[in-house]
Amino acid sequence: MQAARAYIPIMTAAPSFDAPALDADVLIVGGGLIGPATALALAEGGLSVLLIDALPVEAREDPEFDGRAYSVSLASRRFLDVIGVWPHVDAHAQPVARIEIEGDGPASGPLLHFDHAELDQGPASSILEDRFLRRALLRKLDAHSGVAAIAPAEVVDTRRTDAAAEAELADGTVLRAPLLIACDGGRSPVAARAGIRRTGWTYDQEGLVCALALGDDHAGVARQRFLPGGPFAVLPLPDRKASIVWSDRAAEAERISALPDDAYLAEIARRLGRPAEGLSLIGRRWRYPLRFGLAADWVRPRLALVGDAAHSVHPIAGQGFNLGIRDAAALAETVVEARRRGEDLGALNVLERYQIWRRFETTALALSMDAMNRVFCSDLAPLRLLRDAGLSLADRLPGARLAFMRQAAGLVPGAPRMLRGEAL
Repeated sequence: MQAARAYIPIMTAAPSFDAPALDADVLIVGGGLIGPATALALAEGGLSVLLIDALPVEAREDPEFDGRAYSVSLASRRFLDVIGVWPHVDAHAQPVARIEIEGDGPASGPLLHFDHAELDQGPASSILEDRFLRRALLRKLDAHSGVAAIAPAEVVDTRRTDAAAEAELADGTVLRAPLLIACDGGRSPVAARAGIRRTGWTYDQEGLVCALALGDDHAGVARQRFLPGGPFAVLPLPDRKASIVWSDRAAEAERISALPDDAYLAEIARRLGRPAEGLSLIGRRWRYPLRFGLAADWVRPRLALVGDAAHSVHPIAGQGFNLGIRDAAALAETVVEARRRGEDLGALNVLERYQIWRRFETTALALSMDAMNRVFCSDLAPLRLLRDAGLSLADRLPGARLAFMRQAAGLVPGAPRMLRGEAL
């Protein structure tokens, strides 16, 4: 994809005599990961899509642009395969063979484990760095005839009429389509302009992220410890590397973030429970604020919210990316089927099918992750003892472990077709 692309209308259907000209079937505002994924899903279903991204492509392709790695569930992997992205990142992904959950006490060994050999459909998840996934999405966007992109471009206003949704750019250009999709983050300006309220709060926690050379073989094991300040996760990457993702209280995270590399590494080693010898930092270190948020409505006439624009969740279970992919798959299937039936893509009764499909499950998962963070990362000794006992009990129940793995893998009843590996 070029740094900026001249706008070319890609709408093929002629508008009615008195309707304004339409520029695409769908406008998408937001060019992170979920915006391009949604665009490709819709384009694979035969719709024309115009993606508006505020950042220049060079920034998106910078290998140090973000620093995060994602736990890509089996269902998300199937989705990425359907849209033609997974073959370009497969070599960079690390399948997770086993997950070990540990407390912060003196207990030996994990309190709870998930062995993906128990799942008969392959690894439930793979760990993939943001830089590889982002680049593959951008290249696929550039090659797809059904998607056009404008980047960088600032959206200064969005409006909805009976006939179309409109996005006005800083240079005065007004783009129109039957449907507008907001993929513009947890503080979505598009949702705010539509008057959509958001319930949420800021955690007294911040996320710290870095990559680490381990010096020994991780055997595909992902580890998570529940510490009083927040969860500490070690996500395996290829070539004996790992992504370290942990949450701590805001003041402590600020202190740690300001440390020089050797002291920062010592903090990691202490949480790993091993000497720092043999460990080394790779690349930059990152710090993120953590928030919880749920949109009161996911849809309005001619508008749908996807990903963080609809929900922001605590990273304790590593499901934020996967929830966004589930949204993309459900909305794409809903809208493509509506087009095939000759329905108006932006009609409220069409978009409400998507909202019904996704909102209840996402709200339940978001609240459960919030509760896990509050209970599992508590300073209170009775709660920690109860947590450890509960995890140990769950570990002795194979049926419970399998149910957890299937949920994390996205293997849920009624999943959208693309999450099952089926084209629209």
